[in-house]
Amino acid sequence: MKVKVISILEDNYMYLIIEETTREAIAVDAAVSKRLLEIIRREDILLKAILTTHHHWDHARDNEELAKLYPGLEVYGGDERVGALTHQVTHEEELKFGSINIRCLLTPGHTVGHVCYFVWENDSLNAPAAFTGDTLFVGGCGRLLECTAEQLYKSLMEVLGGLPKETKIFCGHEYTTQNLKFASKVEPENEFVKEKLIWAKLREDEDLPTVPSTLAEEFLYNPFLRILEEPIQKFTGKSAPLEAFAALCKARESFRKPKERLNPQAMLAFEWGLFDPLLQK
Repeated sequence: MKVKVISILEDNYMYLIIEETTREAIAVDAAVSKRLLEIIRREDILLKAILTTHHHWDHARDNEELAKLYPGLEVYGGDERVGALTHQVTHEEELKFGSINIRCLLTPGHTVGHVCYFVWENDSLNAPAAFTGDTLFVGGCGRLLECTAEQLYKSLMEVLGGLPKETKIFCGHEYTTQNLKFASKVEPENEFVKEKLIWAKLREDEDLPTVPSTLAEEFLYNPFLRILEEPIQKFTGKSAPLEAFAALCKARESFRKPKERLNPQAMLAFEWGLFDPLLQK
């Protein structure tokens, strides 16, 4: 199993999961068809399916176009708002494409119908992968748009947090540097945060992706997975895990630059491509 990391739009990622023996492929969050088709032709592979994490335009924009180009293309997602959807998946439903296995994990938080995909290959020594969309990022997590802090907390800690620690994390955006800057405010003495931030800045300077990380690494420097740790509870002033998580989400929003802070309605408009917040006064 080979994973192609494809940078698109301003800071999004889409992915191609390629079964190397058959040269068949599955796309994850196929938002820019032109770029995807270029790689499909170059790699000489056949697109069999699309896995969509959630319905926002920057993750699902070109599903319909690809469905027209590939009659019979299967499009999976957890929300009827996903374009060209052919299969609305259920929690822990398993799919199979040749030797590639996929477990669909419903992870509400950013959106109600958000799905992460846990992927592994039969008889492979390679670590499994999780395509986490806008639920779990390197060093951070998604914003609460349609759900409660409790829902996102459970998605992170109980669903994704229970995966094998060697799982590679392929997220939906390149937010790593900003996430780790916030993490360093939360845990200024955390050496793992300091080292990862230095590394992420170097990758940014060289215009290179910071994905994948691993789940084990995320538990070392991602404050949203470290809610039970004393420094996090001290920063939030909350000892109850869910209260600490909610307070951390609120603090993260305050940490963002003023022009980046949007109310939920404005953020939804941005996610749907209705306006660019950087142009707002």
